[in-house]
Amino acid sequence: MAAPVDPNKPLQFLLREEVKTRKLSQNDLMWAGPLKDIEQQLYVKGRMHSDEVWHIYFKERYLPEQHIDGVTKEGYQKWTYLPNEQRRLIGSTTELTIYGFSLYLHEIHAFGGNHGVEFSASARQQLEFCRTEGSKQEVKRKDLCKP
Repeated sequence: MAAPVDPNKPLQFLLREEVKTRKLSQNDLMWAGPLKDIEQQLYVKGRMHSDEVWHIYFKERYLPEQHIDGVTKEGYQKWTYLPNEQRRLIGSTTELTIYGFSLYLHEIHAFGGNHGVEFSASARQQLEFCRTEGSKQEVKRKDLCKP
């Protein structure tokens, strides 16, 4: 049986390896590790902030601005614009690949380390997990891998 083919509308088939998004275990370790450590240790202008506030702050600061092959899922968008032209964050860590999430977590660890946060065992475990898992994923883009 032959499929109907229209010479004016040719079909194109594309096969490629599925891009794997970040794992739930990576996400769990982020909340139990660096976000919790930063929440409990870091004061900004005399105030402490919740892990939820830090999560929003880090997404605004460290999520990629646009889709990057091997780092984000296809169709990724960080911002949307409201009718009044205000920009709103819509990007999510769920749209990062395993490799992209490891890059994101390296940035969070670097931020905390630069601000004197002493990471707990779970945060160190999480960083090691990201190093090993991230190194297994899309490492062809070594220029993006910044510890």
